[in-house]
Amino acid sequence: MTDLIDRNVYLSAGVHIGMKFKTKEMDQFIFKTRPGGLAVIDIEKTDERIKIAAKFIARYKNILVVCRKANGFKPIEKFVEAVGGKAVKGRFLPGTLTNPNSPEFYEPDILIVTDPITDSQAIEEAKKMRIPIVALTDTYNTFDFVDLAIPTNNKGKKSLGLIYYLLAREILKERGEIKKDDEFKYKIEDFTEE
Repeated sequence: MTDLIDRNVYLSAGVHIGMKFKTKEMDQFIFKTRPGGLAVIDIEKTDERIKIAAKFIARYKNILVVCRKANGFKPIEKFVEAVGGKAVKGRFLPGTLTNPNSPEFYEPDILIVTDPITDSQAIEEAKKMRIPIVALTDTYNTFDFVDLAIPTNNKGKKSLGLIYYLLAREILKERGEIKKDDEFKYKIEDFTEE
């Protein structure tokens, strides 16, 4: 049973849809594998991990959220609008976290990546700088240098929008900035629609 939102909302956003390829690390988050080989993510575990991640992230002020894929641009923009921090959309320029002379230089307290594969440059630099890393992981991802994984379909616009919406809402509750869900001034559509 999911706590954060009705399970049908997770399902309609496609949060549960994985890939045919799955890694050993992600086995613990897979509900089942369909006859065609498609892995189905356990949304109850996604729900649980969002709560854990929100508690973890809420302790930090300077949040950096990275997404190379266009489907995640709107969700990460809205996320940082809601909780604060900085969003890097598209290519993550080398030196952003490691070179103080870079015009893009930023010193975050924590890094959130939308896909550990496409956002690998950010992970590599965060590792060097000892910055904690939270990652949205699909069934094909590994956890190399990731401190906390949130299992989800990290390709779909609706899925990413819902995850970032819930994460932002829960972070604000953890910080005490809102007490109840209905005090969150955003709607799911704000994170998904153009």
